[in-house]
Amino acid sequence: MSETPMNTLQYRFDGPEDAPVLILGPSLGTTWHMWDRQIPELTKQWRIFRFDLPGHGGAPAYPAPSAGELAARLLATLDAVGVQRFGYAGCALGGAVGLELALRHPERLASLALVAASPRFGTPDEFRQRGVVVRTNGLDPIARTSPERWFTGGFAAAQPAITEWAVQMVRTTDPGCYIAACEALAAFDVRAELGRVGVPTLVLVGSDDQVTGPAEARTLVAGIPDARLAVVPGASHLVPVEQPAAVTDLLVRHFSTAWQRPHDTGPTALPAAPTGHPAVAAPPQPVPVAEIAPVVPEQPLGPPDRYQSGLKVRREVLGDAHVDEELARADEFSGDFQEFTTRYAWGEIWDRPGLDRRTRSCVTLTALVAGGHLEDLALHVRAALRNGLTPHEIREVLLQAAVYCGVPAASRAFRIAQQVVREETTPAG
Repeated sequence: MSETPMNTLQYRFDGPEDAPVLILGPSLGTTWHMWDRQIPELTKQWRIFRFDLPGHGGAPAYPAPSAGELAARLLATLDAVGVQRFGYAGCALGGAVGLELALRHPERLASLALVAASPRFGTPDEFRQRGVVVRTNGLDPIARTSPERWFTGGFAAAQPAITEWAVQMVRTTDPGCYIAACEALAAFDVRAELGRVGVPTLVLVGSDDQVTGPAEARTLVAGIPDARLAVVPGASHLVPVEQPAAVTDLLVRHFSTAWQRPHDTGPTALPAAPTGHPAVAAPPQPVPVAEIAPVVPEQPLGPPDRYQSGLKVRREVLGDAHVDEELARADEFSGDFQEFTTRYAWGEIWDRPGLDRRTRSCVTLTALVAGGHLEDLALHVRAALRNGLTPHEIREVLLQAAVYCGVPAASRAFRIAQQVVREETTPAG
């Protein structure tokens, strides 16, 4: 354990002091305890270094605004304890830190495992929306829904103690540090840099992960030279917690065979474990729970499908329930209009890079008030909250509209928006 100045991280060591160092990085909202079930096996070969994100697990609440800043604090912590060269496995935000290390400080990194990670985590607007919820209601709503994001339904039902542990772990996180971590994920995008990752890399993902699932994993594998993929069946986002034996076995196999020394051009074997800590032999696997294998990237053919990209944006902005209802209501008469709206309004305009979704929501709210189309206003107030606008910012947009679009229209708009804000920012009982 450690005392923690502002430029370093709270940490702990486990395992023999003279073994090679393997770092385990946590996910947003978790603590180093998410790796507890890997420790007994991994410490047979490695000295395990775990750290907490700022404001997580009782760590001092010094918010870090980017994955790069978290990587810098991690390196400062390692410098303070004399660790220069290490392997690294990180989950989700911890994986983003690992990618920062591989891209900015490759001389320090011997081998890398990316768990439930992505080169870009969703869209910035998704994380801004989460920030709205936390600023308005604190972390309790996020905490209560964490098991749905982290675990499969069967696991959550069968493991109530672990489910409650997950809820309490998020609930006790510092809200300001949680929001800062969301901003770090919103800003993180290394898609164009993946080809520069030069260390042996394993990409590991749960087959049922709905947060950063197999599609994101395959994007990493396609971009990182010689990366290998392992998909763990029956696991969601916190795959080290849900399938600990499978994850441990995959990490042992990867770090035992892909530990690159400085100036190597290719992977070499991990140095022999110290006396008294023999290397772990890979267990017999007649039916492996997850297979590590190279993946041939899928090459897209032809122009992008604006309908599919538009449908994705439409769902992200308006919500699945509304979109499902609209599509279900479509028939032979109205189906072409639904396709037109999805393809052009959402696939062409809302998906253009020139404005972010917050700005597009401001424009849309103003246009609805100006045109008197208040029957759609409630839908787009909800969309604005989902896109990261705060209730205060929505109020300012409507006040601006009152000046230029007329007080009567703005008065009706305020009544509609007031009701939506109350519904959307009141935690469910």
